[in-house]
Amino acid sequence: MSANWKDFLGRLGRSSGAAESGGARYLVAGLGNPGKPYEGTRHNAGFEVIDRLAATVGAEVKKKRFAALVGEAQVQGRTLLLIKPQAYMNRSGQAVAAAMGFYRLPLERLLVITDDAALEPGRLRLRAKGSAGGHNGLADIIEKVNSQDFARLRVGIGLSGGRDMADYVLSRPPAKEREILDRAIETAVQAALCWITEGLDAAMNRYNKETAGPAEMSAGSEQI
Repeated sequence: MSANWKDFLGRLGRSSGAAESGGARYLVAGLGNPGKPYEGTRHNAGFEVIDRLAATVGAEVKKKRFAALVGEAQVQGRTLLLIKPQAYMNRSGQAVAAAMGFYRLPLERLLVITDDAALEPGRLRLRAKGSAGGHNGLADIIEKVNSQDFARLRVGIGLSGGRDMADYVLSRPPAKEREILDRAIETAVQAALCWITEGLDAAMNRYNKETAGPAEMSAGSEQI
């Protein structure tokens, strides 16, 4: 773990370890497709955020439950549940709804992390609620929890530039774009921790960009 991460967690007053009797429970779900063929692809940005968030808070996302890989840690007196749904992207809602129901969590304690082709590479966008925006994983979660009223953090992967969208999101970015995405994933980890410890408004104010990039201007981009 880098010194920067240690300093960040020190400011949070984080105590690591699973299943201590902490306070309120928060669920962060990162979306992606399971299996080695999909590792490192643009569409798995949500999985990558969960992996780095888990490393940061000392969790292991390995337990199989709710049709997902699950990990748990304590963050500033709160119990953080991390999940990576193991059905394919368009069936992500099953795992999220199962975990929400089991722990009887209100929607305000759910954060879903996804890729977004309507945001330029590296751009983050945190919102309190909203439509799926063409993202099949979000659409399935909205259907399964029967609401759009949950926070979502989108990680920009950019438009396909005329390529088939499925081919684009399921491919790995070139080296320069990979560097941009890696930085965005690190920032997304900080945004998720801010959401847990300081609340949604503070996280949105700190991590959202005020101006839209060119990729965002193309509204209604079809995703998968």
